[in-house]
Amino acid sequence: MTSAVQTPAKFQLPWATIAYFGALLAVCFAPVIRSLVISWDDPDMGHGYFVPLIAGYIVWQQREELLATKAQPNWWGLVLVVLGGVQLILATLGVELFLTHTSLIVVLIGVVWLMGGNQVLRKLAFPLFLLFFMVPIPAIIYYRITFPLQILASQLAEAALNILNVPVSREGNILELANQRLSVVEACSGIRSLLTLTFLSLVYGHFFEPRKWLRIVLFFATIPIAIIANGSRVTITGIITQIKPELAEGFFHESTGLVIWAISIAILIVFHRSVVWLSRRFSAWSPA
Repeated sequence: MTSAVQTPAKFQLPWATIAYFGALLAVCFAPVIRSLVISWDDPDMGHGYFVPLIAGYIVWQQREELLATKAQPNWWGLVLVVLGGVQLILATLGVELFLTHTSLIVVLIGVVWLMGGNQVLRKLAFPLFLLFFMVPIPAIIYYRITFPLQILASQLAEAALNILNVPVSREGNILELANQRLSVVEACSGIRSLLTLTFLSLVYGHFFEPRKWLRIVLFFATIPIAIIANGSRVTITGIITQIKPELAEGFFHESTGLVIWAISIAILIVFHRSVVWLSRRFSAWSPA
């Protein structure tokens, strides 16, 4: 007597409906999509090109699970689509780029909710959330964040240079060295590495860490890592100016940024492995 192994039933995706809504979104949001792609040319948003690709890859990985989920359309999704459309109109009239860009994501979430229902929306919540990282943060928030980061990077560099016996005095975000004046401008504030690193921490946590609490820890760990890494970059630049001042600008200066960014990723991975090791040791020491 043999027992039959039951496999989850697969449901046919409504490809015609998906194509229809996809074409409508492409037509209605063509200017928004174009504006988004242009904004990714900003060095602070270089990761924007990878966001839809990685989100799409995560959805592709979940295709079997999605096919095993029966679509139960929810009309509340249509309400969200309408709200997203109203947001687009008002944001366009008000020339508010952040709301204009995010209206695309709001409508996309509404379409998924309308067509697939609660279960499908729940399964696609993470890749849909990732899409917000392809949108530049509002200018008012950007400038409120960058200046404190500039000051913090200057303070860290001043402290490190003093420890290394490099003569330096600081006034705001200006570092006065023996033969060079360094200005920690917006591009050197660390916002670039912070935005990219937070995005990568979410992606890294999704693929390599099943525990939600540790994913949250990794996300918040990117803040001190990015701040310390950027302070280290300014410190290295200050040291270089004492050796060869012209190396503080141009290709060499940009290359140090890439190296520090790579080191930041390595630190994040090492931090993750350390927390995993500590949690295992703590579990082993805990009484049964």
